[in-house]
Amino acid sequence: MKFDLTEERQMLQDGLRRFMRDSWDKSTREAVLDGDTGYSSEAWQGLAEMGVIGALFTEDDGGFGGAGFDLSVVFEELGRAGATEPLLEVVLAGGLIARRGSDDQKAVLESVIAGETQLAFAHTEPASRYDLDRVSTEATKSGDGFTLSGRKAVVVNGPNADHIVVSARTSGEVADRDGISLFVVKKGAEGMDLRGYRTMAGSHAAEIALDNVQAELLGSEGDAFDDIEWAVARATGALSAEALGLMEACRKLTADYLKQRTQFGKPIGKFQALQFRMADVLIEIEQARSAVINLCGNLDQPRDLRERHVSATKQLIGAVAKLVVEESIQMHGGIGMTEEYDLAHLTRRLTMCDHRLGDTTYHLSRFTRLAAA
Repeated sequence: MKFDLTEERQMLQDGLRRFMRDSWDKSTREAVLDGDTGYSSEAWQGLAEMGVIGALFTEDDGGFGGAGFDLSVVFEELGRAGATEPLLEVVLAGGLIARRGSDDQKAVLESVIAGETQLAFAHTEPASRYDLDRVSTEATKSGDGFTLSGRKAVVVNGPNADHIVVSARTSGEVADRDGISLFVVKKGAEGMDLRGYRTMAGSHAAEIALDNVQAELLGSEGDAFDDIEWAVARATGALSAEALGLMEACRKLTADYLKQRTQFGKPIGKFQALQFRMADVLIEIEQARSAVINLCGNLDQPRDLRERHVSATKQLIGAVAKLVVEESIQMHGGIGMTEEYDLAHLTRRLTMCDHRLGDTTYHLSRFTRLAAA
């Protein structure tokens, strides 16, 4: 089987790698981490002009890609640079708008692809952990629309979003897959209390309290769970590819450091014990790459097969990420923990990849349940 990228994806990868190398340097990262948005507006606009955001959507939705391997190419390069741009939120919220929205609602994707509109997906709740069906926020019919009441937690890019896709229950029990609907809430809506904060990974997120907030129904009522699971599957593929890029960046930094740091009159990279450890890291990263390729190639498979690949890949990525973080910091020594050194930012983002969309423990248990079903 041939795993080479198509010519178009190879061009996208090469161009994006050059762009991120030139636009996401140390000074940019420091400014972003100290800033109010969690991303670089200049880099975001540059990504839009390059067509990177469009690569996340199909031609029918105004883009030119949208396949699993398009996601993997884009997010691996973002991870390699340690970028904090909120493209994962575009995959989640934008994908749901493209899949369920009316023509008027889908029109917003044009401005998203142009880099003019920010999105967020508010699904997680304080007591939901990683279970997608645990939704207690309530939606009540009000005239021609709906009002939402409840709380949403860790809404990444929430403080910057012009449109927030919100899940709420129109019927059924809290952990029931049936009865979940999706809604679009505009920035600054009356009754929405949004408390923003900075995450460990450098992004910005929000805790949102909804009190009779006017919202527009996205798609039909009560049948959104399957589409949410589909969007999260795609986002898991993208996040796994980002983690792969972060692993590669950590490995390269560590290998370069072992060549430069000397002890007993020679580079410590000459010591066999450290060579063995670096070989183990390289083997595990290649295994993670195979898992990402496998997942991104199966995102369009039937639900049961797709979700087994999702959990298998996310569990492996989390385990390998832990190994890479620990080995990179240990082989660097104290410098690996300093804020001024690139490795500190990369390892924080890599660690947090395991905690988004389900950690290793959750997905190991989920894979077991899916395999036994």
